[in-house]
Amino acid sequence: MKNNIEIYKSKTRKSSKLFEKSKKYHVNGVHHNIRFFEPYPFVTKSANSKFLVDIDSNKYVDYWMGHWSLILGHKPKKIINVIKKQLNYDWMHGVLNKNSIELSEKISKVVPVAEKIRYASTGTEATMYAVRLARTVTKRKIIAKIDGGWHGYTTDLLKTVNWPFSKSESSGLTDEKYIISLPYNDLENSIKILKSKKNELAAVIIEPVLGGGGCIPATKEYMFGIQEFCRKNKTVFILDEIVTGFRFRFGCLYNTMKLDPDLLTLGKIVGGGLPIGVICGKDELMKYANTEIYSKIERAYIGGGTFSANPLTMIAGNSMLSTIKNKSNQLYRKLNSFGTETRKMLDKKFDGKVITTGMGSLFLTHFLNDSICEINNATDVAKCNIKKLHDYHFHMIANDDIFFLPGKLGAFSDVHTKSDIKTMERSTDEFLTKFKK
Repeated sequence: MKNNIEIYKSKTRKSSKLFEKSKKYHVNGVHHNIRFFEPYPFVTKSANSKFLVDIDSNKYVDYWMGHWSLILGHKPKKIINVIKKQLNYDWMHGVLNKNSIELSEKISKVVPVAEKIRYASTGTEATMYAVRLARTVTKRKIIAKIDGGWHGYTTDLLKTVNWPFSKSESSGLTDEKYIISLPYNDLENSIKILKSKKNELAAVIIEPVLGGGGCIPATKEYMFGIQEFCRKNKTVFILDEIVTGFRFRFGCLYNTMKLDPDLLTLGKIVGGGLPIGVICGKDELMKYANTEIYSKIERAYIGGGTFSANPLTMIAGNSMLSTIKNKSNQLYRKLNSFGTETRKMLDKKFDGKVITTGMGSLFLTHFLNDSICEINNATDVAKCNIKKLHDYHFHMIANDDIFFLPGKLGAFSDVHTKSDIKTMERSTDEFLTKFKK
């Protein structure tokens, strides 16, 4: 009987050859570190609805969904139509456009903290600018983040992303001494760390659901406690809702947690599947980006970039938000129920050997061992059997054409159906049968 690697190789021969060519031109053959998986990633030819199709014509049900950005699935008709229409006018001109004003109006109506907005092309840029702005406002340098928190590749925040957290994430970093890290959902110890640097602390940046660090929701008590410290210490409270914004409801998660951030970052869903990063916040902070008011030594320079607020991204984002607003209650009820059902199903199937974390339509299964029995933070995740998670995801790719980026959380979209949960259940049964052997 063939093992999973043999099965995968036999069905992805063209991908294998083309990936070898990719390695000749690209570092490790890919353009984002997490997109590589053993023995090699398949090469995608097309995508539509809930499917990815590779160059060998294998058709995968996709749970990666473009880094979780495609809540309506691949190629939704309404977004395609507005993009085609925009292409008749232009797709890049580098000046102010009406589409950006309309998108900002939509965002600000449901994200009250977005009193002022600036667009970039990536989430990394958005968090980088948020940090720069916080340092400008406070005249302090230190930024606090979460163990396992991922805010993009910006040097300002590239620390304690991957286990072991005590080791540097990369060579070439210059500002690690200005980054401190907090244990997620551990308010007492987090406050102790914050107090130790309170006179130098410019900002705390945090995700309400720890995305890359394990799909773990923060407790309301933890978030509120961190916010209260920031208020008393005149430290900027930054919420990173690049993953969570418009994922669980029409708007952001912070409203449901009774939080009041100073700055907020968005991305993914609000771009309609095109490149976007959003930094927004209260006018009293965002005004420091105004070059008409502040001199070079006073301002926070937030440039945005050549392709920031390009008309294609803006109109795709407009269409995305209009569509999900119209679907709102029905869409989120469906997706959140799918996530709940899947988490329960997987925990039941593995009979105490896993914990499936997540919220709403996001989920990730952690394989437990003798050293870990609960999941509250990224340290707990790191102690789990990561290899078994990769094996499980790869089993589904090789045998059942179900695509999870190995080791990463899954996301439901509007085009997934209940039958997809059943298919995942059957594939899980097959994995368990092999696992027992």
